[in-house]
Amino acid sequence: MRVILKTRPREKPRIPIEAEEIIPQNFLRKNDMKVFEGNKERTLEDLFFVTIEGPAVSPDQVEVVLTGNTGMIKRVGEYMNAGRIIIEGDIGMHCGNFMSAGEIIIRGNADAWLGREMRGGRILCEGNASHYCAAGYRGEKRGMRGGIMEVKGNAGDFTAEYLSGGDVIIHGNCGDLPGVEMRGGTLVIGGECARPCGNMTGGTCMVFGKAQRVLPTFRSNGSQDMDYAGKRYRMNLFRGDVANRGKGTLMIRA
Repeated sequence: MRVILKTRPREKPRIPIEAEEIIPQNFLRKNDMKVFEGNKERTLEDLFFVTIEGPAVSPDQVEVVLTGNTGMIKRVGEYMNAGRIIIEGDIGMHCGNFMSAGEIIIRGNADAWLGREMRGGRILCEGNASHYCAAGYRGEKRGMRGGIMEVKGNAGDFTAEYLSGGDVIIHGNCGDLPGVEMRGGTLVIGGECARPCGNMTGGTCMVFGKAQRVLPTFRSNGSQDMDYAGKRYRMNLFRGDVANRGKGTLMIRA
């Protein structure tokens, strides 16, 4: 089954749409899906031209395509557990919250909290991701716990905050404090970043660009060669953050 959701023109296109109902499994069992435009409840048909092609007997066979002016649509893919979502442009905040399986592909840029506390599955963002990508929400002690997050462009501050499992791959630059409070998992940064992995206690972070203002509470642990994007790099190894008795591994291009 292929479900195509094309946004309708709106008088106030900057009002966000809360659309946590847009997940593949719901298109098999719900006929009256609701979303919110600001504080007003709407049906899908109020805000989207809806086209359904073909049948499906399980959520794994459902592909949802969002197209049009999608940059203000929030919470798409929340609690997703199967199938695929393809977003042809930008997407709003909290895309892929808590997803446990399936795949989300974003052709444009993603707003903040992409893949917040995801448990599994795969998110691919072909553009840039904003702050708190693959992070935990305020007050939570665990961020992303499993799955794969890949961003072809840049990511903002606090990327992979409280990372506890899974793989986060940022091919471009990150902002300030990527991997802060890391507990486990793997974070790969292809470009530059600042103050990586503060208060880290576990996991592995690899920075293949320049790391600015590395905290002094990491201890040198030799060097080794690593392959990334078809090239081999000499990496300096550090253990820490020893300020928190951490046993994480931070690797920075020599």
